[in-house]
Amino acid sequence: MSTPRRPARLLCAATLAASLLATAGFATAGFATATPAPGDGGAPGAIIGTAAQPDGWHTVSGGEVVDYWTTASDGRAVPVSGALVVPPGPAPAGGWPIIAWDHGTSGFGAGCGGEAVPYGGQTASESARGDEIFRYFLAHGFAVVAPDYIGLGPYATGAHPYLELSSEGTATVDLVRAARAAHPELSRTWAVIGQSQGGHAALGASWIQATYAPELDFRGTVTIDPASDIEPILPLVGPSSTLDLGPDTTAFGAGILAGLRATHPEIDLDGYLSPAGRALLDEAPDLCLPEMTTRVAGLTLGDLLSRSLNEPAVRAAADTYLTVPTSGYTRPILILANVRDLTVPTPLHLALIAQFAAAGVDFRTVLGDGTHCVLSPAMWSAIDAWTANLLATPVVP
Repeated sequence: MSTPRRPARLLCAATLAASLLATAGFATAGFATATPAPGDGGAPGAIIGTAAQPDGWHTVSGGEVVDYWTTASDGRAVPVSGALVVPPGPAPAGGWPIIAWDHGTSGFGAGCGGEAVPYGGQTASESARGDEIFRYFLAHGFAVVAPDYIGLGPYATGAHPYLELSSEGTATVDLVRAARAAHPELSRTWAVIGQSQGGHAALGASWIQATYAPELDFRGTVTIDPASDIEPILPLVGPSSTLDLGPDTTAFGAGILAGLRATHPEIDLDGYLSPAGRALLDEAPDLCLPEMTTRVAGLTLGDLLSRSLNEPAVRAAADTYLTVPTSGYTRPILILANVRDLTVPTPLHLALIAQFAAAGVDFRTVLGDGTHCVLSPAMWSAIDAWTANLLATPVVP
């Protein structure tokens, strides 16, 4: 399936509340990582292991960490981790439906996960929102799963492919598969909700699910202030760039470049980097978000480059890596977008909405008057209606 492209627009970043970074620090130094032996690998969603968690984990009871296999963008089997919580008591007829929660930016390497590795490099507000999602859907009769994405859990698999749509999607779908393998009382019925980077990931999972996991019964997507439209900015960035949007944007940009370098070696990204850029990208797999933001203080994206990224090979790789498709979805999408979002600027949300409308995507939009990823009462009402609609048709065992 080809991916429709959109006209160039401004850079949008994934989630960060800079004022909260100091309260959410998590250094990967000393974090115990694991590397599977050469030749190891499993089918998508196959379980590596599970571990029960104490009461209070994610502010709920009955949680567990699930290590499982997923598919990287180059087709390799890669180990990842995620969180799973099943409601207490006997399952209803057909089994528990499943909600996948895709979290926002937490970092760029092992130990930064934020779900199975609480709480990695997440901000305090990010963690609180995620835990609220766990409680909400458990109370509504859903099992909840939450992936760490490739490279963010306990496995030393290199730089996290930050904002790579395809691997965010496979990590999400394969955790649903792994959860069902661990708990036969879970149904095949599932849906996905995510915010910021996780909003990007939720759209990725929604887009691939029909062909990647046709055995599952997918019902729909909620995407909250999703990251999108980053790929058009890359051709504008080069060593002469003087635009300085602060360490937040530089940190996000460095994470994207580190992931792009790791997943697209054919473009030889090192040949576009300055010595400072190569040193920073080499460090990326050891940096969670607070450490990356500190590390890039005083640097701009231009400082990381020795030549312009405006070349066909780089543009093509960035499009494959980042672009959110604007058609090809098979289930409804609920877009929750804030009109005072400065992290992913509101005009970008409105542009994505316009593209979906032009392509005839089945979606609904609710606008909020808050900042990035803040859910208004109207947004919660929309989630209530969306959740009820998911269960209007019996779940599929």
